[in-house]
Amino acid sequence: MKKLSRNAKSNAVTYAIVVAFFVVMTVLSSTGHLSNSLTGQLIPICVYICMAVSLNLTVGILGELSLGHAGFMSVGAFSGVIVAMSLQSAISSGPVRLILAILVGAIMAAVVGVLVGVPVLRLRGDYLAIVTLAFGEIIKNIINNLYVGYDANGLHIRLLRVLPKTELTDGFLIINGPQGATGITKLSTFPAGILLVLFTLFVVLNLIQSRSGRAIMAIRDNRIAAESVGINITKYKLMAFVVSAALAGMAGALYAMNFTGVAATKFDFNTSILVLVFVVLGGMGNIRGSIIAAAILYTLPELLRAVNDYRMLFYAIVLIVVMLVTNNPTMKAGLAAVGTALKGVFMKTVPVPEEGGDGDE
Repeated sequence: MKKLSRNAKSNAVTYAIVVAFFVVMTVLSSTGHLSNSLTGQLIPICVYICMAVSLNLTVGILGELSLGHAGFMSVGAFSGVIVAMSLQSAISSGPVRLILAILVGAIMAAVVGVLVGVPVLRLRGDYLAIVTLAFGEIIKNIINNLYVGYDANGLHIRLLRVLPKTELTDGFLIINGPQGATGITKLSTFPAGILLVLFTLFVVLNLIQSRSGRAIMAIRDNRIAAESVGINITKYKLMAFVVSAALAGMAGALYAMNFTGVAATKFDFNTSILVLVFVVLGGMGNIRGSIIAAAILYTLPELLRAVNDYRMLFYAIVLIVVMLVTNNPTMKAGLAAVGTALKGVFMKTVPVPEEGGDGDE
């Protein structure tokens, strides 16, 4: 570890946190110490960690406020469902179909990210937030009016018009308008979710620490100064936006394949705000903070179920307290001092003898 750079050590700690979470949850689940409700939340936790990390790339690293991240998630979700269900007769292996669904979800979300990003990223601040919010709602309403079926002749797609069953020759409906996708074969697993989290971290952390990442952060810190030294503003903003969209599409595909049915209403404005809360409370630009915030805050309502009548009140209080702590310099300094003290206690090292000294003394 001493030979590793500071960034490599930090990345190793981040990966270790995810692996430790997987090991602990697997042991608790196998020994029966994890309730059925919490066991069922393991895959959604992985999904929302990926969503928070990917959104942090846009909001924290690029410095642009996006309120339509759930739109990219929905594109990946329904694209993945179409691929997985249409290939179930040709490919019997569930993991292979899941991988294909995730890859197609990433590609489709990236394509939509380019189509949206090219005109939208010319805006800044509140204007960008409003346009991305509108994009998310447009995607939701398009899927609400989308009908997709599959039979021996391939895919049948209709928009704003119900797909008649007589048109499908021994086939089936995949997406049925407002009802969404039904009859999905559940393919997602907790190990697949952890692998997707690790992949998301690998992509985002390596991008941040690359030359392109430094250019993206330069744009965030001072757009005019970055442009004056020759940084292509449009190129790097679009790069961060599209990578973020693709990762959200992958998370959406994993999420959709965890249920037997999924509707477009799940990916509405509230979902985008929920992910944004994870990013803000975890720390803007803090990838490790996004992981911890998403895991804790997503499971907190379930952990507070014992006080069912007041659990959402406690949840709101926790959000307010965390927000106050993370934005108070005095409290942050106190927490940093506590962390330093604990680090000194648990990481004591034995002094190395000076060179040239007598080893027999």
